[in-house]
Amino acid sequence: MRHRLIVPSAAAACLLLAIPASAADATPGAPGVGDSYYPTAGNGGYDVSHYDLRLKYQPKTDKLEGTATLLATTTQQLSRFNLDFALDVSEVLINGKKATYASTGAHELEITPSAPLEKGKQISVVVRYSGTPSQVKIDGFTAWNRTPDGAVVAQEPESSYWWFPSNGHPTDKATYDVSVSVPDDVQAISNGVLASQSSKLGWTRYNWRSTKPQASYLTTLAVGKFEITTDTTANGLPVINAYSKDLGDNAASAKASVERSAEVVDWGSTLFGPYPFNALGGYVPNVKTGYALETQTRPYYSPSGFANGANVSLIVHELAHQWFGDSVSVKDWRDIWVNEGFATYAQWLWSEKEGEGTAQELAQYVYDSIPADNAFWTVKPGDPGADKQFDRAVYNRGAVAIQALRNTVGDKTFFTILKQWPTENKFGNASVQDFVKYAEKVSGKKLAPLFDTWLFTTSKPAAFPAPGGKAGKPAKTSKSLAATPQPKSWKKIQEAQAAHKH
Repeated sequence: MRHRLIVPSAAAACLLLAIPASAADATPGAPGVGDSYYPTAGNGGYDVSHYDLRLKYQPKTDKLEGTATLLATTTQQLSRFNLDFALDVSEVLINGKKATYASTGAHELEITPSAPLEKGKQISVVVRYSGTPSQVKIDGFTAWNRTPDGAVVAQEPESSYWWFPSNGHPTDKATYDVSVSVPDDVQAISNGVLASQSSKLGWTRYNWRSTKPQASYLTTLAVGKFEITTDTTANGLPVINAYSKDLGDNAASAKASVERSAEVVDWGSTLFGPYPFNALGGYVPNVKTGYALETQTRPYYSPSGFANGANVSLIVHELAHQWFGDSVSVKDWRDIWVNEGFATYAQWLWSEKEGEGTAQELAQYVYDSIPADNAFWTVKPGDPGADKQFDRAVYNRGAVAIQALRNTVGDKTFFTILKQWPTENKFGNASVQDFVKYAEKVSGKKLAPLFDTWLFTTSKPAAFPAPGGKAGKPAKTSKSLAATPQPKSWKKIQEAQAAHKH
């Protein structure tokens, strides 16, 4: 005979009080950070401090196997949380205990721990997985590109979904150890410093280490047959460059460009403050894609970027991003101007240094040569929209806005802003509004109207300000646009800009 246990009300209250607060109050972490353009990117409820990726990749089959260990801190009491990931998962452990998991949506891995996680606690998350990345499509797209001898993953606004689980938004940066085992006849290139490599039974393992905060989309991997060059800067930083052995006619021009990386960083350090990372270089794989990307410490360059000869302006753009975009990253993807406007303006400063057209001449050329009825002026660099995130207006009109600032505050104040901004915000995140406030603080001038005009209007401003803060000449009529003189560096700058678009 069964007996029903009747608990007195006082005892029931005691039992309820015995339930841990974390269990009673725990809620799921958000499946996205709420980005204006990519609301499902990133996740809520935790901050990752470190990724340890131990991978094995076979180029012949495009099969990737991996174990990712994430060290994180909870920011709320969590009943479950998400990682951004699209490959097949075989096991998840949290603090050494098995957790349940499910794939939800295009790139969401939903993880439920065996018990709720308390707020403010450090946790380890181990994910074992495998898959064929090039066959995984999200919205019809894959960031994983196969090459004749391997593969490359480098893409913006996200690339990690195809090769490691992450909190995939720039607001959650972390340090990285990327260990990759590949067949002996190929090499593995990633970010930071090559800490070690070893060979066994026909496989070589490359251990790369990035010790400064790094966004997930800036983490890269390239497997293939490379010619690798090494050097050190005057300050002792290791320089590692890699070139596919099958670049054809573009090989010499690629090397003539990328091998100047240390020179460019030394020059950039005089303008933007100390170089923020522990290594530098670049790599050029044998790919058909036509873009470059500022992958941290080791930018990715498509061979097509050098199809018309050496293009140091492209190197300047990607290395300027190490300060503007990598060290100081966007808070929200609508803030893309704090990346692209400044990287483009760095090209203009390089042109000025090389005597091929001053930044003022380049800015005036953009303003004078593009008619008022051109769609260029309808794009707002300060908030271009997801479909216009890499529009030429974000780059060129965005750089014009920076020259307008320079003309308004004067060179001394301007170059103080240019150097102190990435230094004071190192390894952080910033918005367009953050920069405007900072420029106003340093200059002592009310600059919001200036930036509203150049970054947030959908029409051509009436005039471009002249140096010294004086009123500029009004816009030229359409009849005189064709007669606008073109600075010598303009063609190379535009080639670099085309190569950077994604």
